Amino acid sequence: MNRSHVVAVCGSLRDGSYTRIALQHALDGAADLDASTDLIDLRSLELPVYDADANDAGDSDELRERIREADSVLLGSPMYHGSYSAPLKNALDYCGFDEFENTTVGLLAVSGGSFTVTTLDHLRSVCRALNAWVIPHQAAIPSVNSQFEDGEFVDTDIETRVRTLGRRAVEYATIEPDPYTVESAENVGADD
Repeated sequence: MNRSHVVAVCGSLRDGSYTRIALQHALDGAADLDASTDLIDLRSLELPVYDADANDAGDSDELRERIREADSVLLGSPMYHGSYSAPLKNALDYCGFDEFENTTVGLLAVSGGSFTVTTLDHLRSVCRALNAWVIPHQAAIPSVNSQFEDGEFVDTDIETRVRTLGRRAVEYATIEPDPYTVESAENVGADD
């Protein structure tokens, strides 16, 4: 079996981002199964607000290439107004079927409060529209300000959930693709 490559995309631009810290723990879970890993920190890429007439703007080619190299992709976002972050949405808009079709995707969300489910649901819908295969296991980290101490999890159950997401990204990296979804058949924009 070939070594899997797992890429995580951090949808938070904060310097002390809990999303970034959690994604690194998920990537550590993937590395436990001998996967190579790559954390895409959107702060380090120049990605102007997406314009379909300028699909190759800034570092979009680098973003797409790094995602295309992945056997599995982890998407992580803080919950903003009941959904996922604008930087992650913008990055996903630069991508399409070439990056995500038949790719295994894992989802992670963090929240200052106790409710992160809609963020995960919205990301799941986007992935379905790109005909990605989304891992059933997902990682939600509520009340995130109290979940870490010096970059390590305080709650071992949440740590286990996050590291399991990384392991599942490796275990399901080569899953047989499902038939096209109705959403992906109607997603003309992802093919532009």
